[in-house]
Amino acid sequence: MTTGLERIAAKAREDGKLKFTSLAHHVTEELLWESLCHIPKDSAPGSDGQTVEEAKETFKQWAPEMLCAIYERRYRPPPILRVFIPKPGKKEKRPLGIPCVADRALQRSVAAVLSAIYEQEFLRCSFGGRPRLGAHHALATLGEILAGVPAIGCVLDADLKNFFGSLDHGCLLRFLEERVGDPRIICLVRRWLKAGILEKGELTPNEQGTPQGGSISVLLSNLYLHRVLDLWFEKQVRPRLRGEACLVRYIDDFVICFQFKEDADRVHAVLSKRLNKYALALEPSKTKLIQFGRFAQQAARVQGKRPETFSFLGFTHYGTHNRNGNYKVGRKTEKSRLRRTLVNLKELMRDIRHWSLKDQVGRLNQSLRGHYAYYGLAGNWRSLHKVYRFVERYWHKMLCSRSWAAKITWDVFHRLRDLFPLRRPKIYLTYQEMQACAVL
Repeated sequence: MTTGLERIAAKAREDGKLKFTSLAHHVTEELLWESLCHIPKDSAPGSDGQTVEEAKETFKQWAPEMLCAIYERRYRPPPILRVFIPKPGKKEKRPLGIPCVADRALQRSVAAVLSAIYEQEFLRCSFGGRPRLGAHHALATLGEILAGVPAIGCVLDADLKNFFGSLDHGCLLRFLEERVGDPRIICLVRRWLKAGILEKGELTPNEQGTPQGGSISVLLSNLYLHRVLDLWFEKQVRPRLRGEACLVRYIDDFVICFQFKEDADRVHAVLSKRLNKYALALEPSKTKLIQFGRFAQQAARVQGKRPETFSFLGFTHYGTHNRNGNYKVGRKTEKSRLRRTLVNLKELMRDIRHWSLKDQVGRLNQSLRGHYAYYGLAGNWRSLHKVYRFVERYWHKMLCSRSWAAKITWDVFHRLRDLFPLRRPKIYLTYQEMQACAVL
């Protein structure tokens, strides 16, 4: 964070109601260049077809003109290219908006300026899209809450229906204007929200929501749910409950833990009304209220039932015990995520089976490393090993299919694997390291 942004953060921290009337001058050429360098080189181009390398080569031409247009409030964001990506475990696809590279750099720069203000305001229950906080911090915090004292008895696992496509522009701009009084920034955000959507060559206006894919969208969505959900829960809901309750939110996925079931029923009943007030709705297929915790596990055992589980951020959470017999929360890769990973790896091995062995194992290890880095949490070893064994078996099958002349025996394959080893499963975060990641 630069000195100017540090001063903004300090002022926002000192006065929670201070309105910042001059922010646009913090969006400089240096910040634009830094934001541009953070965009991966292989990122897809937007509607103008410009790549990251081309944007860097012509930076001195477009950057001064862009900044001048912002200061004079005449900057018009280019249309956003809409593409569709598969949803995990579903046939339907998720819409993704791809801004132009230069506009993406500008969004990241403005998001950095606004983050200096709102990072001082966001609550500790919010994790997605924030500096130095990620999914592992959310998972660690949730684990400590579920296994802590007082004992949790119920969990409301919730997901918002079409969240990014449902944000109300009027409400969002009102939330923004409470702390931001610079008309140039407000104008810029308004035009980003209203930027046209280019899909199959046709340009359509955007009257609701914010395209999922832009850097500014994550910050704006966090701001929206901070006012709609986080503050409401902390200031109005928790003080009225009989027992303890905690919220853990990662963008539009959130979990609320309750000590008593009657509290959970009350909140579940009023949550939909609160969200509907701001044009949001719960996704019924992904929202459920379950009994969870050490007492729920004991009750299920007495009744001869299997204890209930829930999924959050790609992990299935279940109750278990450590070696000393103390209750703890276990995590394993969610079945739909595991299935998607295996399908993607299968397609990858089919596509690269005629590459050299060195290039094949390099590409496979790249995918395995990314999978282990996210899912390599303590207690999830079996799921990681299942992925490794699948890759080993299917890679052998693909190598056998490269020629009709001969098959590769397992003995030969093992010698090849010793020469070109696959990356083995690794636990990246132990239980102690997970506890250190928790934000309580």
